[in-house]
Amino acid sequence: MKDIETLEDITFLVNQFYKKAIIDPTISHFFTDVVQLNFEKHIPNISSFWESILVKKATYSGNPMLKHLELNALSPLTKAHFDRWLFLWKDTIEHYFSGELANEAINRAQQIGQLMQFKIAKHS
Repeated sequence: MKDIETLEDITFLVNQFYKKAIIDPTISHFFTDVVQLNFEKHIPNISSFWESILVKKATYSGNPMLKHLELNALSPLTKAHFDRWLFLWKDTIEHYFSGELANEAINRAQQIGQLMQFKIAKHS
């Protein structure tokens, strides 16, 4: 398997992840009911976020923490939701990629999830 190397790899990964997430019984409602994401806009935005993290191209502008605080106000985000998101993210990465940046994508997702849970608890 190849490592994550390009924006195209990241976009592929993000697309594959969301194919799982939007049908997952634990977290799908956040994407389909609570906020009804426009995936044509969301996929490039999230891909840009991960590109900034993984390949150090500063293409992302936004505040994912604020978005998740707003989401939590609409429908509470629990540890179980974050655990499931991380499981699907890790499973998707490990199915398609292997290497340093693949591992970094998993590690950073764990860190991001922990930070978001901390900030959500602090603001609740």
